[in-house]
Amino acid sequence: MRKLPGAIARFRGDRSGNIAVIFALALVPVLSALGCAIDYSRATKVKSKLQAAIDAASVGSVARKSPGFLAAGAMTTDGPIPVGVTDAKSIFDGNMSGVAGYTLNSVTPTVSKTGMVITSNVTFSAEVDTMFLGVMNKSKMTVTGSSTSVSKMPQYIDFYLLLDNSPSMGVGATPTDVATMVANTSDKCAFACHDVANSNNYYNLAKTLGVKMRVDVLRTATQQLMDTAAATQTYTSQFRMAIYDFGASVSTAGLRSLFALSSSLSSAKTAAGNIDLMTANGHGEYQGTRYTTLFPAINSVISSPGTGTSSAPLKYLFFVSDGVADENNSACLKPKTGSRCQSPINPALCTVLKDRGIKIAVLYTTYLDLPTNSWYNSWIKPFNTGPYNPASVNSEIAKKMEACASPGFYFEVNPTQGISEAMNALFQKAVSDARIAS
Repeated sequence: MRKLPGAIARFRGDRSGNIAVIFALALVPVLSALGCAIDYSRATKVKSKLQAAIDAASVGSVARKSPGFLAAGAMTTDGPIPVGVTDAKSIFDGNMSGVAGYTLNSVTPTVSKTGMVITSNVTFSAEVDTMFLGVMNKSKMTVTGSSTSVSKMPQYIDFYLLLDNSPSMGVGATPTDVATMVANTSDKCAFACHDVANSNNYYNLAKTLGVKMRVDVLRTATQQLMDTAAATQTYTSQFRMAIYDFGASVSTAGLRSLFALSSSLSSAKTAAGNIDLMTANGHGEYQGTRYTTLFPAINSVISSPGTGTSSAPLKYLFFVSDGVADENNSACLKPKTGSRCQSPINPALCTVLKDRGIKIAVLYTTYLDLPTNSWYNSWIKPFNTGPYNPASVNSEIAKKMEACASPGFYFEVNPTQGISEAMNALFQKAVSDARIAS
């Protein structure tokens, strides 16, 4: 009994067992914190997958070629796009297929068109079961998210092609073709003049010799342009084409319609096959490039440009020419040969159309230097020499043609370059410019 008081005193002063008590007391919040971290981590992973799915749904439902995007192109007014909603839901379901660990409360897509913009918004709400937070009376965690995507609709564009088929477009397409004509004509003429008064005209000679004329290249390039347009358009009837030339003959020179404005690009391609050199009735009949009547005429044909919708398309004039007028014109920019005006184009003719909001894309088919041709040396060479464009020897002609074009829509091709490639480049430039402007 004498040892008992000492034992009690030692027990009372011993602190070595406190760690167990402290650990027991701290274990509950530590485990709770760990459990919360695990539950939140699981919820975050589920939310991340759901967010990725609605991101895909919002982007996919307004992507080009998507049902909603195509449907918007047929809409004449703003409003919801039901087929886009269905597509967004389908994309979401596809991305979440096989993913477990959540209960979806809702997924709500809205797809609509406002002006030229398509907007898709997708939201979700879901619940994730907890494992540890249940001890805190929180058996579920709610996760939510949203995603918005915007897409610009492609613009509807009407293209009017004004193509030079005047006698000067009968020049050889390349230096080799020019040399062939010069070597096979008594007057060393590089032009394949289509004089119907002479069965032995140089046009027929060019055909016999296999010489390719500028007008031949223009015909092929125009046909290829229709293929490019068909392959580029997103919507049926997005692009419409009209084809005009300078007339069937010199005596009747003026704006001639080869193909009225239409969305049938295949028909336009067929019509482009009729592009050919205008005829002349006698050696002295050559005033077939009448810019002062052509431009007012094409201006009256082109209706006011719209905003790029199907009911109000943008308007582009594609003007392809060698840039030299040959006409009766009292306001001629250069000295005349009698009543005949031979001069670079007057850019003021183009300004009238540009002031209406019509874009003019100019393809200048470089007027070749013809040193063996006396007419060229006398009347054209004075304004066709001197360095203007580093790629050519053109001076005033090129300068006036560039002034005719809308900013950024001028292209010059020399004999070693392709007219077809240049026309396609201008077309793609127009489509891109319209998309940016919207």
